[in-house]
Amino acid sequence: MGSPVRVLAEATPATRDRYVDLLRVASLAAVVLGHWLMAAVTPDGVGNLLAVVPALQPLTWLLQVMPVFFFVGGFAHALSYRSLLRKRPEGSTDSVYAAFLRARLQRLLRPTMVFVLVWGAAALLIQLLGGGGGLTGVTLRLVTQPLWFIGIYLAMVAFTPPLLRLHERYGWGAFAGLAGAAAAVDVLRFAAGVPYVEFLNFAFVWLAVHQLGFLRADGRLGVGPALPALRRPALLAGGGLVGAVALVAFGPYPLSMVGMPGEKVSNMAPPTLALLCHGLWLVGAVELLRAPAARLLARPRAWRTVVAANGVAMTAFLWHLTAMLGVYGAMLALDVPLPEPATAAWWAQTPLRLAVAAALTAVLVAAFRTFERPAAPATPPATATAPGTGSAPLAALGATLCLLGVLGLSMVGFAGLLEGRTALLIAVPVSAPAAVATTLCGWLLVERAGRARGAR
Repeated sequence: MGSPVRVLAEATPATRDRYVDLLRVASLAAVVLGHWLMAAVTPDGVGNLLAVVPALQPLTWLLQVMPVFFFVGGFAHALSYRSLLRKRPEGSTDSVYAAFLRARLQRLLRPTMVFVLVWGAAALLIQLLGGGGGLTGVTLRLVTQPLWFIGIYLAMVAFTPPLLRLHERYGWGAFAGLAGAAAAVDVLRFAAGVPYVEFLNFAFVWLAVHQLGFLRADGRLGVGPALPALRRPALLAGGGLVGAVALVAFGPYPLSMVGMPGEKVSNMAPPTLALLCHGLWLVGAVELLRAPAARLLARPRAWRTVVAANGVAMTAFLWHLTAMLGVYGAMLALDVPLPEPATAAWWAQTPLRLAVAAALTAVLVAAFRTFERPAAPATPPATATAPGTGSAPLAALGATLCLLGVLGLSMVGFAGLLEGRTALLIAVPVSAPAAVATTLCGWLLVERAGRARGAR
């Protein structure tokens, strides 16, 4: 009897696209490494290495790989939703959406809510004991910031069915419509000065990248072993790179593809047309690497590594900032000197900090990995059918509440719990307890909608 990872790897069907699993793991690993490298911690606070050394900002064109993760998400969501459609009982069309949301959100929200509840309890205890200043206070604000990614991903899951129908009807036209809408938003923002319109690009830019995953699921990105099949990914990569360079060089867009402290315009928050072009070149580039990657993943050891990493990737992502800030906190507590960021001493210390952060992340993953495993589905009674009519609106409401709660928590953090600290989410002040409660209520609604069953 082999290990669970070996058994799972050996049971992989020949039809599975292993490269997608590699891209999922690699993109999250790149984000983690980028966060660890960009943190410029001093006894006075946490800064950004890219602000200290602006010459390093071009590295974000390699390390800002969230578009790849959302692209992979589109591919996986298309396959998952179509699979549910094929398996649905007769007359249960309304139930498929609820079942799809429950299946996709379960593995995402279980480890997320454990992370939120553990940190929420710790933050409350720290502040009741009079703590919360210095690096501890900064940590309480920062640890929830990566949850914005969870919120955007929730939106992509919720919009998958209608956008997949648009894709099936218009193909590349659906992507072009979203990309054109993103461009129009930037024109209204920068040329016409229309206020608040830029926030629409949180939807248009990321959903356009997500739409590329649908095209890949249908084999319409032109991937394959033959040279002509590589033309479309090459055009996508080249066109996206040229577009991003031109927009940064001649437009109002900054060089960095991640947010920078104090900047008037960010390519990330909200996303811009430059970030969409950046996403296009990344998607084209990874598609060009598909054939050699497939040969690598045909090796049993390489595939087992990807399978093992996929099983803990979300947990590692959630806890990696905790590990990094924990390393810096331990250094301060032990009076280990913290060199000025970007100095020779700082760079010399970097490998050791990264190694300790990775080790601490591994400890946290070992403690919380069980919550990333999908819960065993309940066995329906023999007289049951799929969820009944009306489950889709309930599931949609639940997904919306989850989205708002997670985004709100990413903005407000856990600092200032006793003072009732709030942050603005779509012009509405939200506190950390309210955000957590909203997310939990939304998740319960999705679970209820996905489990509801009608009699035959």
